[in-house]
Amino acid sequence: MATGLFETPRQLPDPEAGPPDATDRYRALGGATIAAAVLALLSPLALLDWWLLVVPVLGTVLGVVALRDIAARPEDLTGRPLALAAIVLSAACFVGGIVRLSMVYAAELPAGHERLNYTSLQPLDGDPPDAVPDSARAMDGHNVLLKGYMYPGKQQQGITQFLLVRDQGDCCFGGNPKITDRVLVQLSDPRGIPFSPRLTKIAGRFAVRPAGTSALDGGVLYHLEDASAR
Repeated sequence: MATGLFETPRQLPDPEAGPPDATDRYRALGGATIAAAVLALLSPLALLDWWLLVVPVLGTVLGVVALRDIAARPEDLTGRPLALAAIVLSAACFVGGIVRLSMVYAAELPAGHERLNYTSLQPLDGDPPDAVPDSARAMDGHNVLLKGYMYPGKQQQGITQFLLVRDQGDCCFGGNPKITDRVLVQLSDPRGIPFSPRLTKIAGRFAVRPAGTSALDGGVLYHLEDASAR
């Protein structure tokens, strides 16, 4: 049959040709492969904080799931090299994150200081809310490192005295924090520090001494004296 000037003659299948090669079929990237690649790209965040280590862990797990899916459905799914790369990158960032964060954790403690946390400052079950536990009294007079959040006040720069509280709920949204969640900090440097909403590390001499404060009702039980920000 005649064809037009710009028409391509219809190609009839060659009866001697075999079936189409399976490698010529379209194969898609699976959802697990794509998710593993995205998480692998985000895995360097693990170098910043302990809780961010979950990112490379999820990237590694999804990479393994992707490999399993590709092996089970090779005619439908592709992306094995991408899944392998995601696993390698995620695993490397996980190990690197642990190493870096461990080094930071070890280096943040000044010589001659001990770590102190707010759990040690809480009263025992059944005791009054302002009772000082033995774990806190045992640290009286010791040089310690304590992590907490600066309780906001009017001053934003050159702060030399402030309350260090347990969490951001206490300092930003919780109103008046519990008396055992407050530590009155007195910095040794008269230049002070600026206010920060981020986690703050303070090293100083710990003291158990009930006292009043104009910043909060109820005063304080605990102090960090001759202190410095780390």
